[in-house]
Amino acid sequence: MIDSHCHLDFKDYKGILDEVIAEANRAGVHTLVNIGCDPESAARSVALAEKYDCVYATVGVHPHDAKRYDKKFESELLKYLTHPKVVALGEIGLDFYRDLSPRDSQRAVFRQQLEIAVQTQKPVVIHTRQAFRETVDIITEYAPKLAGGVFHCFPGTAAEAFEVINLGFYISVGGVITYDKAGMARMAAEVPLKHILLETDCPYLTPVPFRGKTNRPAYIKYTAQKLAELKNITFAEVEKITDRNTQKMYRLVETFGS
Repeated sequence: MIDSHCHLDFKDYKGILDEVIAEANRAGVHTLVNIGCDPESAARSVALAEKYDCVYATVGVHPHDAKRYDKKFESELLKYLTHPKVVALGEIGLDFYRDLSPRDSQRAVFRQQLEIAVQTQKPVVIHTRQAFRETVDIITEYAPKLAGGVFHCFPGTAAEAFEVINLGFYISVGGVITYDKAGMARMAAEVPLKHILLETDCPYLTPVPFRGKTNRPAYIKYTAQKLAELKNITFAEVEKITDRNTQKMYRLVETFGS
């Protein structure tokens, strides 16, 4: 299994990270993609990828931190994107739920980072919350020149998922699909598996039966089991196809040299 989106550099794992990664490996999670979402976490994400063979990194500025984006970080971002274990630019996008950065700053920084993604031909990891239509409108402008990407923790309906898929993107699902009456579960049941990635977004969105506790990459198996149940297929098929999707999207097959 692959955890396509996790935050192992967060304080939740301080002092226990070696065990958390070992636990994931024992559970069959062979690859973890750690997401950089601000200048500090981008640096930590790259450091983790250098330390652990099974960890890869992304780098970028989350919409919450758009107001902190500057030319200094942009220069660092371009340098990070040449690193052999940095597999995408993200997470980037728009968040009009918390509005922790002014919306005009979010829009401008989103576009600046999409320009860099086009320039470097790195896939993008998209965050959108209560801003889906505007996020899609902006992505539509860039999609013909982008190297693809994923809308992480997809927040929309099946119809909206197909809209994103038609732009050349994957969607990812996490522990939310294990919750009662989850819209994400209804959406995931309708979208073909060839368009879906699995993620934990740990330490957040812990699946049942551990809901309420800190999420861990090993718990991705519960999301995979639920997805298999929703689609009436085997766990092995979910694992095989979602792993392949993630390897293709992040170009991990090329990274592995096979």
